[in-house]
Amino acid sequence: MRTELDFSPLYRSSIGFDRVFNLLNNTQRLQANDTWPHYDIIKAGEDEYRITMAVAGFGRGDLDITQDRNLLVVKGGKAEDQQGEYLHRGIAARSFERRFELADHVRIEDASLANGLLTVSLRREIPEALKPRKIAIGPGSQETVLQIEADQHAA
Repeated sequence: MRTELDFSPLYRSSIGFDRVFNLLNNTQRLQANDTWPHYDIIKAGEDEYRITMAVAGFGRGDLDITQDRNLLVVKGGKAEDQQGEYLHRGIAARSFERRFELADHVRIEDASLANGLLTVSLRREIPEALKPRKIAIGPGSQETVLQIEADQHAA
């Protein structure tokens, strides 16, 4: 038995978390048959990721990769092959669409197809304005305190 969580009380008391709640709602709606094609998500470094999908039988022209803001969509589709009558069809050739939610500042670096595996390389690039920065402490504060104390003793 599967029940959906109600996030409406959280909307009343939080600001700016809409995207998080939408992500949680989307994961609840995933269907159990959404398991093809198989894929791996690999963290290759501190800010580097790789998605590898098993797309045997699909060529470069059969695949479409798009990124729209924080969503990566990989689509695959083949034209119907009329080479003969299939007695058994064990190689999956059905169309698919796989969606991946991306964090902020993640961009696609490249994609490659080799040996039936589609590899999409991603990198998180945090803008300089959002990175932590070190603040230097100036020497001015101690001199000011000493001068104030000197003024008090003169009075």
